[in-house]
Amino acid sequence: MPTLTGGALLAECLAALGRQTFAAFETVVVDNSAAARVAKTELPDRIQLVAAPRNLGYGGAINLAARASQAEFIAALNDDAIVDPAWLASLVAAADSQPQTGMWASRVRLNEREMDSAGMLLFADGSSKQRGHCRPPEEFNEPADVLLPSGSAALYRRSMLEQLGGFDEDFFLYCEDTDLGLRAQWAGWPCRYVPTAIVDHRYSQSAGRVSPLKAYYVERNRLRLAVKNFPLAMLAAAPLHAISRYGWHLLALFSGRGPAGEFHKSGGSPFVLVWLVVRAHLAALWSLPRLLGQRWRIRRAATISAGQFIVLARRHALTAREVALL
Repeated sequence: MPTLTGGALLAECLAALGRQTFAAFETVVVDNSAAARVAKTELPDRIQLVAAPRNLGYGGAINLAARASQAEFIAALNDDAIVDPAWLASLVAAADSQPQTGMWASRVRLNEREMDSAGMLLFADGSSKQRGHCRPPEEFNEPADVLLPSGSAALYRRSMLEQLGGFDEDFFLYCEDTDLGLRAQWAGWPCRYVPTAIVDHRYSQSAGRVSPLKAYYVERNRLRLAVKNFPLAMLAAAPLHAISRYGWHLLALFSGRGPAGEFHKSGGSPFVLVWLVVRAHLAALWSLPRLLGQRWRIRRAATISAGQFIVLARRHALTAREVALL
């Protein structure tokens, strides 16, 4: 569990973990602040505290926590999440009954009336959003095959993580769960949604829902994961789909809807968003040689064909409008 600030949110999260009906687990807290903001004396005795040498980003912190454990399964959890007492028991029961599955998605709620995620969906330009976001929780009462879990509350099989090399730490912030999930699908590790694994999540406490920091990393990283993971046909079409999404973002910005509209209403300039998009493309271009090397390794180890990946992506797709307005 990564944390930047510790404090009351982390304490509440750990207290909920202490009420789990499944007791055979260990908790590793990664102080990702590089400033020793979490003291061991603040934590319950059974909690292992690992101090990161610098802010490793979310995926890097999860990788560090996984190396500090020998558990068969690795549960990733945001420090602003409150888990139901049966959360781990539900995930582990699903994992024990599904030996060919590598990932499990929780039923993550914003509150009792709105979902945050029941897995993740993918847009054709590499953007991803939560399945079921802001919809009634009762619509997601049944288990289902999903594309990948939200990293805010997910369970991963260790053998899968070791095979894939864990999270890509170059992503630093945002979309690292989507990249890992797509790489897992290429390698033949499916994902299952577990509706009884209930989590309440305070959305985007770290970087903010509409911050320039988030806008930059989301745009940069959707480019990175597309280059790494998309078959050539999807990759060639991605720029056209991105233009469509930008159009919807523009409409949302001036109508005050979606993250772009919220950014504008909070005083953010549209020109800042344009610059962030340009900067994200330049950063992705700079990283292109490394990304192409990663792409080659993913495809070399793939157990599904490009056609099968395209079918999978379409089965779990969302529209440009949904990306812009959610």
